[in-house]
Amino acid sequence: MSDKVQIRSVNISEKKGTIKHPVDSIRLTETGVECDAHSGAWNRQVSLLGMESIRKFEQEAGRKVLPGEFAENITTEGIELWKLRPLDRFTCGNVELEVTQIGKECHGTSCAIFKEVGNCVMPKEGIFCRVVTPGIIKPGDELAYHPKVFSIRVITLSDRASRGEYEDKSGPRIIELLEHYFSILHLPSSILHSLIPDDPEKLRTLLDQARSEKTDLVITTGGTGIGPKDFTPDVVKPYLDKDIPGIMEMIRMKYGAQKPQALVSRSIAGVMQQTLVFTLPGSVKAVNEYMAEITPTLLHLISMLHGLDAH
Repeated sequence: MSDKVQIRSVNISEKKGTIKHPVDSIRLTETGVECDAHSGAWNRQVSLLGMESIRKFEQEAGRKVLPGEFAENITTEGIELWKLRPLDRFTCGNVELEVTQIGKECHGTSCAIFKEVGNCVMPKEGIFCRVVTPGIIKPGDELAYHPKVFSIRVITLSDRASRGEYEDKSGPRIIELLEHYFSILHLPSSILHSLIPDDPEKLRTLLDQARSEKTDLVITTGGTGIGPKDFTPDVVKPYLDKDIPGIMEMIRMKYGAQKPQALVSRSIAGVMQQTLVFTLPGSVKAVNEYMAEITPTLLHLISMLHGLDAH
């Protein structure tokens, strides 16, 4: 996939559900395209549709389609837009857009576009963005495409493993499971692994780094019990702006029903600014159990955290 997109047309309309008309340039503000009906404090501030989609429709319909006929603000060429994912970004000079949604609900015959054109490709192949950095764009400009790379930090806490007395297996297992999860979804990811002793200050240093770097996901393993060196939840808790208690409560109840010792885990989950944080026990068996419940929630949690409407 190319990392450059050509802007073929920029288009606006004064009413929703109507065909847009090309203009010489558009000004992007914090709420979308200035003077456009879709501007507002919501996720679908700016709509984009590629010539790749328009040409397919022209072949099927046997007629020419003009820029803006499908109510797109920006008509592009160079990328099959429907293959992108939420949180990918485009830049053009100082302008920055973040992808928030792929496709939308089709309103069918109640939509003026559908009545006039006879069909609509926007519900399947159009994409929507919100404005991160305002500015002006015009036909002939080039958008640089930046796929979202999910940043992850895995932290193993163990005195003995950090001294080399035994192999850290729980941290690498988390990494293996995450790599598999993101590869199945075809989402790029970058994972850093730190092996540290049971030292609260070292953990705080890594949490500070993750917060300042806006890491997407932090998972610790080790130190969630009640022993003298089990402090992980106590260090992590003050960093959390919001708790996510349900995940860990469900895991404790599910596995504690057969193994009562699972109930004494003090694992916690929460949000540190825009970073998801999970503290897991220090065994491979526990990692397998916890990750089996955590991974199905990750994309939904990330969408919620970034204010995306996943419904």
